Amino acid sequence: MRIGLLGTGPWARGVHAPALAGHPGVEFAGVWGRRPEAAAEIAAEHGVPAYEDADKLIADVDAVAVALAPQAQAELALRAAEAGRHLLLDKPVALAVPQARRIADTVAAGRLASVVFFTLRFGGERVGWLAEQAARDGWFTARCDWLGAVFTTDSPYAASPWRREKGALWDIGPHALSLLLPVLGDAATVAAAAGPADTVHLVIGHAGGASSSTTVSLTAPPQAAGVALELRGEAGVHRLPEAGVPPVEAFGHAVDGLLAAARSGTPHPCDAAFGLRVVEILAAAEQSLTERATVPLQPLPASPWPPTTEA
Repeated sequence: MRIGLLGTGPWARGVHAPALAGHPGVEFAGVWGRRPEAAAEIAAEHGVPAYEDADKLIADVDAVAVALAPQAQAELALRAAEAGRHLLLDKPVALAVPQARRIADTVAAGRLASVVFFTLRFGGERVGWLAEQAARDGWFTARCDWLGAVFTTDSPYAASPWRREKGALWDIGPHALSLLLPVLGDAATVAAAAGPADTVHLVIGHAGGASSSTTVSLTAPPQAAGVALELRGEAGVHRLPEAGVPPVEAFGHAVDGLLAAARSGTPHPCDAAFGLRVVEILAAAEQSLTERATVPLQPLPASPWPPTTEA
């Protein structure tokens, strides 16, 4: 599979490009970015062409890996899907539900493969742990704390305009949801409350009767940053393993998932449709913050739930 990279920021340079260049199952076919000089640098580093036109790159490949801000990703992912290209997307897939729905609908209509790169869903013992918990019944509640220090350190992502505007809810919230939904089931209601700076507290009522509480932030003190997930139910108390894998390795597993979905025609659990549901939940949380009320979600069409957790 020939995969082109759309994007030249720190995530594209440090994760996507080296993972694509080192993956034995794909051909890293080229790079496009809004800054041509940055695209040329990444391309030269990996011995691939730099494209001045995104549509020309899309025309030359079988799939695109997108490492762009959500607004730009939504536009280019839709153009790539309309051209019949498989999609390897970042989260969130869009910042508005209609955009995310158009991407998911186009992928489905074209029978395309798609994977959204929720980092903790790919590689390491956390993958097996999540599958084990999803196979269990009788969950009562869960708590997730995902506290980042992006805005309180010299992180290269601190200057990101969309992160500054949308905060942790849209940047970290998708990661938390990608872990909670496969275990506890779809979200039926969402209530959100604001904490310090961009911190948001979420309470989700899940369709199966369980509940979860989540705190996300990009402004935590560095000493308080970290990820923790605790599940409680008939199986007792189970906590997310601390050990993970480097992002480049995780992205390589996401590429594996895209290849498998393209070969089999079976949608990946983290596909564009799942990405759409995450955006719907985040939009409901944003509405809850504004209205200071619990927001119900429309149930999903009848389909197997939760999605499998195989990467």
